[in-house]
Amino acid sequence: MATDRAVRRPADHPVADADHRAALRDRYERAAADLEPPFAVVDLAAFDRNAQALAGRAAGKPVRLASKSVRCRELIRRALATPGWRGVMAYTLPEALWLADSGVCEDILVAYPTTHRAALRALAADPAAAGAITVMVDSPAHLDFLDTVLGPGHAPIRLCLELDASWRPAGGRIHVGVRRSPVHTAAQAGALAAAIAARRGYRLVGLMAYEAQIAGLGDAGQAVRGAAIRAVQRRSLPELVARRGAAVAAVREHAALEFVNGGGTGSIAATAADPAVTEVTAGSGLYGPTLFDAYRAWRPEPAAFFALPVVRRPGPGIATVLGGGWIASGQTGRTRQPTPWLPAGLALTGTEGAGEVQTPVVGPAAGALAIGDLVWFRHAKAGELCEHVDVLHLVEGESIAAAVPTYRGAGKTFL
Repeated sequence: MATDRAVRRPADHPVADADHRAALRDRYERAAADLEPPFAVVDLAAFDRNAQALAGRAAGKPVRLASKSVRCRELIRRALATPGWRGVMAYTLPEALWLADSGVCEDILVAYPTTHRAALRALAADPAAAGAITVMVDSPAHLDFLDTVLGPGHAPIRLCLELDASWRPAGGRIHVGVRRSPVHTAAQAGALAAAIAARRGYRLVGLMAYEAQIAGLGDAGQAVRGAAIRAVQRRSLPELVARRGAAVAAVREHAALEFVNGGGTGSIAATAADPAVTEVTAGSGLYGPTLFDAYRAWRPEPAAFFALPVVRRPGPGIATVLGGGWIASGQTGRTRQPTPWLPAGLALTGTEGAGEVQTPVVGPAAGALAIGDLVWFRHAKAGELCEHVDVLHLVEGESIAAAVPTYRGAGKTFL
């Protein structure tokens, strides 16, 4: 039978000090005194420090911003204004067109292949957009689809080829990483580049390889799991560096590449050290969600929070807040739940977790919570927080500097 035990989180977070968190809670509650929960805030000072730290870890290579991890135009603009940041990695073509039309950025890479017919026609019909936006492909079938949608004689479309970055030891019988592109070898990359070069109306300008098994897995916390992840990463990275370099050389026989993109928040330093890579991608590290608490190399400072009100006291040592089931995407489990962060000393229960309409919290701090008090949560992932709120309240010191719309608040739901 399940027990009502607390869900535990890593305790060695860089800002886990109780005094620091007490001061943080006091500052945020002063700033948000006039707001009605639920609401979300972003601490601008923490956001800016994360942006600077990420640029520093890139060691001089430009950082392309992953928009899905931010989902707020004003904060995308703010990050891009930080030295070392350049360009946006969008997650859909309609989003890329919207960002380009809004003047947010003139260099946008769509990270995933698109089949959005109306957006493709709009891209081909707009010379400014066609010059700013690069579309992802990983097979001749994508080219066939584009030709079918756009017809003969369409305006040139900028393309990026995606190279599969997964690790396949044991002669390919084992797959470590995500399931993305079918293009795994340098020969396959060269063949696709040749196929693109043979088609009219396309210009291959980039290559991307996202090493999820390095960038997307935290290696802190559980000792055995962490050691296994580090072992995989130590063996996977050299193989990818060699293979990516060979793939870039093969593609450059057919196209003058403008960029070679790789990495994510969890692997910026390692990816930037690859001589074949010209730029790295980051986004989640700006907000500092809880999944990155499990990284040893670098952990962002928590900058994004959402606040929920205590509405019940079911019994001693337990309080219940309204809502809370803001579950992150990915493999379902405890790590995808939000974490009650302020006040320190709270945890979710093992039997209920984070619920759609109510969430109980337990722990040493629960007994001191009264009806109407706020519990401040951190989301497990970054930009997905913005799918639950229309506005992000930007905290500066002890006040709200601005309230800016999320994608949802701007009436945009791209996925």
